Amino acid sequence: MKIDEKHLAQLAAVVEAGGVTEGAHLLGMTQPAVSRTLSALEKRLGEKLFMPGRRPLVPTIIGRQLAAHGKVILDAGRKASDAVRSFQAGSAGTVRIGGVPFFMDAFISQMLGQFQVQQPDISIDQSYGNLPELQAGLRSGQLDMAICPLGVVEPGSELAFTEILPGRNVIGARARHPLFRKKSITSHELLRYPWIAPLPGSPLLADLHAILLSIGVSEFNVRYSGGSLLSVLNYLHETDALTVLPQSVLFAFRQDGRFKTLPIKIPQPQRSLGILTLKEAPKLPASDKLTKFIISRFNELRGVILRHENAVIWGT
Repeated sequence: MKIDEKHLAQLAAVVEAGGVTEGAHLLGMTQPAVSRTLSALEKRLGEKLFMPGRRPLVPTIIGRQLAAHGKVILDAGRKASDAVRSFQAGSAGTVRIGGVPFFMDAFISQMLGQFQVQQPDISIDQSYGNLPELQAGLRSGQLDMAICPLGVVEPGSELAFTEILPGRNVIGARARHPLFRKKSITSHELLRYPWIAPLPGSPLLADLHAILLSIGVSEFNVRYSGGSLLSVLNYLHETDALTVLPQSVLFAFRQDGRFKTLPIKIPQPQRSLGILTLKEAPKLPASDKLTKFIISRFNELRGVILRHENAVIWGT
């Protein structure tokens, strides 16, 4: 005998509430509709579901057994309704976010932690990639959003780019580097020291070449390459090597005290850090909430980063 799951859920609601009227209210139904369901179910079973003349209603043995099965259905429906409400409110779900390694490690990973303290029911799936991989991930539906620098290259007609921080590069070195003992630093003195090359595919690699070409050099001494942000900083701290980094990334480690910005002006890229999304992607409230959080945090940081930059006495 097949019994309609909805009828079992209605029976469970009546048993839980202790009355037909109360059970109907719990379900958002009318009392006559629930009464008809119970009467039809008793007729089909040939068994009474409730003890006669008892208030509040007391289920019979078969009524109690069927109500137990119905409660599973009722609870599942409630959980499903809660899940839908949480999803629509942006307080639950999974956000798939990708980004360029240095910015993800310096800023975004910390912001993701701060965000999840406020939104513990939102899961985050984070990955790394440069612009081509991130664009492909968005177009294929494997990413909901991407954090990347973008300049004169258009994101693509189907992609939207929201700037969160203007781009600016600096030359970084350990705080005990010999160049900081000089009153002024000439660009050619930069060639006396080895360099750390950014990750392959990173726009910082092109920026490094632009810096050196601006002082008439096409070849330079690369001592270390291909590392993560943490490995680059660890290597930088132990050597007199130099490297090019986004000014905001070096700012993120200002309290560390191990690194400083060389006060020398270098060619700047026409590039900004921002959030890349697919314009026609299905609306994901949790992703929208995370986007707003990241924008808000960078709005707070923008002025502090600028003051930190202005504290450097720039040479030529």
